[in-house]
Amino acid sequence: TELPTPKELADIAVQSAHAVRQMGFTPRVAFLSHSNFGNPDTEGVTRIAEAVRILDRFYPACDFEYEGEMTPRMALNHERLCRIYPFARLSGPANVLICPGLHSGGVASKLMAEIGGATVLGPLLIGLQRPVQILQTGAQGSDIVTLAAVAAYELDRDHRDWAKAAAQET
Repeated sequence: TELPTPKELADIAVQSAHAVRQMGFTPRVAFLSHSNFGNPDTEGVTRIAEAVRILDRFYPACDFEYEGEMTPRMALNHERLCRIYPFARLSGPANVLICPGLHSGGVASKLMAEIGGATVLGPLLIGLQRPVQILQTGAQGSDIVTLAAVAAYELDRDHRDWAKAAAQET
């Protein structure tokens, strides 16, 4: 969806956190916005804040940290976040960024890779029955190797899950 609903944003956070945990990292999810915690309050901000409230209400057993709505500057600079917003729930800089829309996510990931020098995985399609990887136009050899490793890991994990389920049935 180009502009996910609050429920869809919450689901994206849950699935993304699960994927990050499966890769061996502790997920810290930030819902990104042009504002911090409702200042200024706009329709877009309200939609993102509602996604956080959905997680608070319907996923009380979330096994990951999440916070929002906040600017990328706050999400990635934990010292600044704690100094200005001491109530924030993240214990470190966010490592999962939930963008408010498809367009902002695409722009953000390209900027992080080009300007920030970040290693960007993805886009990753998660929640499907089988692993699927998307290779971006102009991908480098290291991108191909990384996505091949992610696909192999997911296939191995799926195979182990299937074998475990089959053993339990017998």
